[in-house]
Amino acid sequence: MSDTIADARMRLLSGGVIPAQPLALDSSRRFDERHQRALVRYHIEAGASGLAVAVHSSQFSIHDRHRDLLSPLLELVSETTGEYDKPPFLVAGVTGDTATATRTAALAAELGYDFALLSSYGCGGLEEQELLERARAVSEILPVIGFYLQPAVGGQYLSQDYWQRLAEIQGIVGIKVAPFDRYATLDVLHGLARSGRAEDIALYTGNDDNIIFDLLSEFPTRDRAGEPVRLSFRGGLLGQWAVWTRVAVHTLELTRRAKEGDDDALREALEMSQALTDANSAIFDARHDFRGVIPGVHEVLRRHGLLGGTWLLDENEVLSPGQAEEIDRIWDAYPFLRDDTFIAEHLDRWLN
Repeated sequence: MSDTIADARMRLLSGGVIPAQPLALDSSRRFDERHQRALVRYHIEAGASGLAVAVHSSQFSIHDRHRDLLSPLLELVSETTGEYDKPPFLVAGVTGDTATATRTAALAAELGYDFALLSSYGCGGLEEQELLERARAVSEILPVIGFYLQPAVGGQYLSQDYWQRLAEIQGIVGIKVAPFDRYATLDVLHGLARSGRAEDIALYTGNDDNIIFDLLSEFPTRDRAGEPVRLSFRGGLLGQWAVWTRVAVHTLELTRRAKEGDDDALREALEMSQALTDANSAIFDARHDFRGVIPGVHEVLRRHGLLGGTWLLDENEVLSPGQAEEIDRIWDAYPFLRDDTFIAEHLDRWLN
């Protein structure tokens, strides 16, 4: 293992805030490099430990080869992080069958990415054994973060046995747990405990509907010998943290202090928890089965000036009826969740 990879892995294990990068487009739905760079700079200066690129929040259709957007996005983000003395580690989203996944991982490795975030999106109903073989192949190119993607946005149900066997692969270094389902979340934790590699694999919450409780909690389970194991999330890899990232960094620190016995931090985190879930419901369009999730994230960033508009690759993918009004509501209700002052102070520089 190279020093660079070893350092990135230690930082992943240490935990942190990993925003999922949206894809910036202009009104003609062409790649908007100016706003993309602004987003990267915002996330880094807000305190992100890593950046996740070409993931669900970037729109999975970016992986369609005819669009010719995957390489430009990966390259621009990598290049922009090079502006900083202490850049975040980089996570590349990997989808599709084994041939597609390994091709994307090879591209990301060439561009300096540290990890592959491997979801089951675009796998055409592969069985769990086939998914495990795919994960093993990708892990030979880049260290892999497994991804339990919620079914509402293209994921599939995966068993406890799958998560145990995935964690047993030496090239697996983390798991993003994002089924938006408490039972399925526990399946991952039980599987990881039975793998015997709980200390080697960084758990990150992707449950945007339950962020703070995931970060506050310790989960009692048992290893394959029946011995007790307590697991906890090291941080979050989240679409929700693509917005209001500086507050996200503060939130993670609150949960860490609370788990160390700081009662004031615990009270603040608990008060923030329900507000954040309510805000996420509006932004992710929960009442319409998440159909407006990506437009919702774009709308928040547009209001801050970090995106020029809410244009997506699919012109039919827009805010749901009433979603803008819901975002208005939570915008007025929870100003303490937002990064208004921080963004306003630096936006012009980020856009230059």
